[in-house]
Amino acid sequence: MSGFAMSSQGRGALRLLAGFGLCLGLALLGGCATSTGSSVSVDSRAANARQPVTQGQYRVQRGDTLYSIASRYGWEWRALATHNRIAPPYTIHVGQVIRFGTSGQALASSPAPAVVAPVASRAPGSAARPAAPVAAPSVPATTPVMPSARSASGWSWPAVGQVIEVFSASNSLNKGIDIAGDLGQPVLAAQDGSVVYAGSGLRGYGELVIIKHNDTYVSAYGHNRRLLVKEGQRVKVGQQIAEMGSTDTDRVKLHFEIRRQGKPVDPLQYLPRR
Repeated sequence: MSGFAMSSQGRGALRLLAGFGLCLGLALLGGCATSTGSSVSVDSRAANARQPVTQGQYRVQRGDTLYSIASRYGWEWRALATHNRIAPPYTIHVGQVIRFGTSGQALASSPAPAVVAPVASRAPGSAARPAAPVAAPSVPATTPVMPSARSASGWSWPAVGQVIEVFSASNSLNKGIDIAGDLGQPVLAAQDGSVVYAGSGLRGYGELVIIKHNDTYVSAYGHNRRLLVKEGQRVKVGQQIAEMGSTDTDRVKLHFEIRRQGKPVDPLQYLPRR
């Protein structure tokens, strides 16, 4: 992977992950370093990520969903919708203000201020156009599910191809594995779970999918050409979630990570032997 700088959407992706029981706050992809040797540590950025933000407000940016905003700031998405009087189908728009500290009753009569409190900064150059409608979470994905051999611990290979980069536990060069493949090749969920992030806000990972499997494990799938799932969707092991690509890297490949309680682990210790 190439070195990366953090965009505001990327920081949001990391905050989102912190809401799912990871022991190191924003450590799911924090400290994940690259094949060029550069690294980023974000462990200190959200020590209280599990606690809901109860003051300030956030202005919706392109690519946001109600589900991702709620997760990012420690809220249950339905509660945040109710708090802000957002009715089904829970559509939000770029520039809309989401409040955390104002009561739901006050929201009905309180106009959005011209200046937003610095709960999160707006990404430079964000287009002021309506965001896509937000789908309710926990909707099953409808992409194909392919038969997959599973290891004793329940994991399956996320793609067919040669491993060209291995996990490094002794330094920060690689916190996952890279699998070579062909452009457009299926990328599969390595275990049952729910999509908690799908986007390109974390620089260096390209088009990225992150799946929460349970309170212990999450997995990440980077450099895709096209994403086929959305945040909040449930996926099955072997279900196609993306098409392999080369976004934010120099060749077609899949970067795959497994995190156990926020700490990177060697995926080859979990995947079935080939």
